Amino acid sequence: MQMPEARRRFAALIERPQGEFRLAEAALYLAQEAYPEMSVKTYLDRIDDMAETVKTALGLELDPVRIVQEINTHLFDTLGFQGNREQYYDPRNSFLNDVIDRGLGIPITLAVIYIEVGRLVGLPIAGVGMPGHFIVQYTAQPEPFWIDPFERGAMMTREVCVERLRQLYGEKLEWRDEFLAPISDHDILRRMLNNLKHNYARLSHYPRLLSAIECLLLLSPAMPTELRDRGIVHSQLGHWQAALHDLQRYLEGVQDAPDAAVISQYIAVLRQRLES
Repeated sequence: MQMPEARRRFAALIERPQGEFRLAEAALYLAQEAYPEMSVKTYLDRIDDMAETVKTALGLELDPVRIVQEINTHLFDTLGFQGNREQYYDPRNSFLNDVIDRGLGIPITLAVIYIEVGRLVGLPIAGVGMPGHFIVQYTAQPEPFWIDPFERGAMMTREVCVERLRQLYGEKLEWRDEFLAPISDHDILRRMLNNLKHNYARLSHYPRLLSAIECLLLLSPAMPTELRDRGIVHSQLGHWQAALHDLQRYLEGVQDAPDAAVISQYIAVLRQRLES
């Protein structure tokens, strides 16, 4: 089957190393699979306009705290971006064009816009995949700090981040400093796709679920669980041969797979259907 054009462009971008492609552009190509008529350039231009407005307001200002404050003023006060608390699991919250159009998003998509604007105005900034909540880090030394785009760009110390995680998980999750480590743009895209994957699985929207998994496999070709999941989705869609191929590869590649008995049963049923 021929790869959709949006996915082909996404695949070409993520072959480049960190810093040699725009995070927002890759995220918009993911969205274009669901919105084929959407213009990626139009939305990149809108992000560029956001950054230009912030630059104009800053003038020659170089203080990172002042830069963050100006980004916050423009994104959250002027443009009205906010976290979508009422419909958090709506798949539209994971599509960057929808987030820009509606002004509503989840932590990671609001963070992508924040990172793009920050970088365009010269702020050293990166995503942080803290468990249960995505935030942003000002990465310059010696005084890094963290920013929460879901909370209108609130600036946080390490201690505040630790407390935030404690509020989310209580004593179930022991703190590790690696929770605040910056992650790559490739990992941000992987996390965005995992959100879409889980949302589409909840909705049993198998064609979209298949697209999300195939994009995840572009980012992580050797990830056996994604191969397994793609096989199961192929089975749900009636693609018996493709399902059999993926599930056999999964069992061949994962020694002592904990779900081997279940997957073997899937394979037996698929063989029966192909032989009937």
